[in-house]
Amino acid sequence: MFQIPQQLSAPEAPFEFPMAAQRICRGVTRLLDGLGFASLQEFPLKARRRADVIALHSSGEIVIVEVKSGRADFQSDRKWPEYLEFCDRFFFAVEPDFPRDILPLDCGLIVADAHGGEIVRPAPQGKLNGNRRRVLTLEIAISANRRLARVLDPDLKL
Repeated sequence: MFQIPQQLSAPEAPFEFPMAAQRICRGVTRLLDGLGFASLQEFPLKARRRADVIALHSSGEIVIVEVKSGRADFQSDRKWPEYLEFCDRFFFAVEPDFPRDILPLDCGLIVADAHGGEIVRPAPQGKLNGNRRRVLTLEIAISANRRLARVLDPDLKL
């Protein structure tokens, strides 16, 4: 079994960031599932951006969650305001030891780890344009279907 060397296991080591993001995404997905949302990770948006997590509720509500694995990740990434026009609610998701005071107060906040998550600050409720909601809902459904089809038939050309 592969072992991560001790010197790379510190939270600020570059190797750790993708693993931290995976843990956070897993916890966010579990939290949202418990709230009745179906989630997709790494969802491409028309703004040439990719949402870390996008979730769709049966009510039609769309939530986007931007995962931040560390201070440097947040400080170097200023694209998150572009996501606001693609969702009804927007959250940052971080691990429990993340310095939360650096995050904007006008966004929702989820604290998560690999086992689950908790909404510690609700996101303000926005209202998506009806046409954009319809297009996004269809894109989410098609993307989810294609991802499942590739799992069931890896040789499928989509």
